Amino acid sequence: MKIDRRSLMAAGFCSSVLASTTFAQTRPPDADGALPPGLPQPTETIDLWPAGAPGAPAAGLVEEAVERSQDRLVTDRAVRGISVPRMAVFRPLRSNGAAVLLIPGGGYRHVVVDKEGYEMARWLSARGFTAFVLFYRLPGEGWAAGPDVALADAQRAMRLVRHRAGDFAIDPERVAAMGFSAGGHVCADLATRFAGRVYDAVDGADAWSAKPFCAAPIYPVVSMDPSVAHAGSRALLLGPDPNTASEAAHSPDRNVPADAPPFFLLHAEDDDAVPVENTLLMRAALKAKNVSVETHLFGNGGHGFGLRKAIGKPVAAWPDLWLAWARTRSFA
Repeated sequence: MKIDRRSLMAAGFCSSVLASTTFAQTRPPDADGALPPGLPQPTETIDLWPAGAPGAPAAGLVEEAVERSQDRLVTDRAVRGISVPRMAVFRPLRSNGAAVLLIPGGGYRHVVVDKEGYEMARWLSARGFTAFVLFYRLPGEGWAAGPDVALADAQRAMRLVRHRAGDFAIDPERVAAMGFSAGGHVCADLATRFAGRVYDAVDGADAWSAKPFCAAPIYPVVSMDPSVAHAGSRALLLGPDPNTASEAAHSPDRNVPADAPPFFLLHAEDDDAVPVENTLLMRAALKAKNVSVETHLFGNGGHGFGLRKAIGKPVAAWPDLWLAWARTRSFA
C-alpha cells in the first residue's frame, strides 16, 4: 500500500469527485432533546454503500435513537435499526496524518453514540487524529449476511477511509481500528479476518486493503464459547442455538492469521459483563502466532468505562497508554 505524493493527490481528487457524485450524507444518529452546550457534534458523515446496504431485510428497518442519560449535561445515546450504515467524521484542527476507525459497543443490541463513539473521537481529534465513528448494522436485525454483517461494514469503512485519504490529509497506510465491548468484537474480527470476502465489491474503494495498521479491542467480546462469552452478544450474533463450527468461525481468537496487525488489549478484571478471559484468550492466540501484542489489565474498572467512567480510577490512564504504545508502532 505504499503511495507517493503524486498518487495521494490524484487519489484525493478522484475521491472528492466520488464523494460529491456518489456518496449521500445521511445525518448522524440523534435523539429528541437538547444537547449539552460546548460539545461539538459531527456534521460530516460518510455513507458506506452507494446503492444501499446489501442484503436488507424484507420488512425494512426504522432507525431509532434513544437518549438514556438523566443528566442534561451528559448525553448517552444509543441507536438501533441502522439501515444506512455510516461514519461520523471528526477532523482535527491540524492532522497528524493518522486516522482511527472507532467501533462503539452496545452488545449487538444497539450501537452507542457518545460514550464509546463521540467522546473518544473528540479525544483523538484533539491530538491530531482524524476519527471516524462507525454506525454498523446489527446481526440480529435480519440482514442476509447474518453474523458477518458488522464485519462487512467494518471492512468497507476501512477501505473507504483509505480511498478518500486525500480528502482528510491522512496517510492511507496509517488507519487504525479501536473498538469497545461488542464493538471490540467487530474490531478483533476485522483485524483477524480483514482478508475474508464477506461482501461483493461495489466500486474502486474495494480494491484497498481492509487490514488495520494496528488494532485496539477495549474490554472486548471475543470468544463465542458459551463458558466465557457475553451471552447477549453471542445470542444476537449467532442465534439461539449455534453449532461449534459457527462459534469457532466468529471467535477472533480462533482465526488469527500470521500477518495480523499489532494489537493493544485492555480489560478490567472485575468486568462483570464480559469476562476478562476474552482478552486473555485473544492475547494467547496472538502470542501463538508471534503477532505483536501489548496487554493491560486493571483490577478495578468494571465494564463499559470508556472515558467518563474511568475518571478517578487507575484505569483512567488507558488512553495515554494506548497513545504511548501507538507511538512505539510509528502510528502516532
